[in-house]
Amino acid sequence: MASGGLQYNFARLSIAEKLIALNVLVFILDGLSRALLGNSVANWFELPKDFTEFFGQPWSLVTYSFFHAGIGHIFWNMIMLYFSGRIFLNLFDNQRFINVYFLGVIFGGIVFLLSYNVFPTLLDTNSVLIGASAGVTAVLIFICAYIPNQEVRIIFFNVKLWHVGAFFILVDLVQIAYGGNVGGRLAHLGGAFLGYVYARQLLKGNDIGSGFTKFRDAVVQLFKPREKKAPMKTVYKKKTAKNKSTADYDKEAHQRKIDGILDKISKSGYESLSKAEKDFLFKAGKED
Repeated sequence: MASGGLQYNFARLSIAEKLIALNVLVFILDGLSRALLGNSVANWFELPKDFTEFFGQPWSLVTYSFFHAGIGHIFWNMIMLYFSGRIFLNLFDNQRFINVYFLGVIFGGIVFLLSYNVFPTLLDTNSVLIGASAGVTAVLIFICAYIPNQEVRIIFFNVKLWHVGAFFILVDLVQIAYGGNVGGRLAHLGGAFLGYVYARQLLKGNDIGSGFTKFRDAVVQLFKPREKKAPMKTVYKKKTAKNKSTADYDKEAHQRKIDGILDKISKSGYESLSKAEKDFLFKAGKED
């Protein structure tokens, strides 16, 4: 009964909340591994700076994002993911969120790899990359670039989203110049770049994550159990003069309404929407 309740509650979470839960679970299990077994499994999943080591564990280009260095590291990453994810999922569906997040993780990892094999001061540095920061930053900068003039409440005052994005990028640039964790900061900037480009291209009608969606679908099909084919039967159907079913028409009308609302947001900001439009967009995001 408890197991069924847990599965039910997990299924009700948004995709951002599911990622948070998964990150926290991995963090706890990794901590228990260190405390009880004396070693960590993170070595198999963290992203190394050396290309030779990376080619031995290519999955680390994604899996590094599920491991964190400490409570502070995971806490701030998950807080940012929660709040930026809420805004994102009020505008778009789960599939686009997954695209932005994991493409940010991948691009941030690539920037880390290239930086530690190109820049002279980093060549002899022994470093690995862990943490969800690149993906989180990609989601944050995506919404900051897609609805830059939307205002959000921070403690006692309102600020525009583009101010928030600019602040975080400036902090990373200053930390690279005068602070530590150069590899992590470079990965943040890689994720930020991906999020910005994705948003600006989407405003032009280009979804640069469509290829990634097809790739993910192909991978899922590889691990999906094959269903036994039922014996073929000949079925005769009456011809119909209708080119489109009512369901197809309703689906197209539903999508046109969503596109109209998103276009209104891009021009006038989220607050320009009526309550009915906000409710409709929220329900549409949940259905997807």
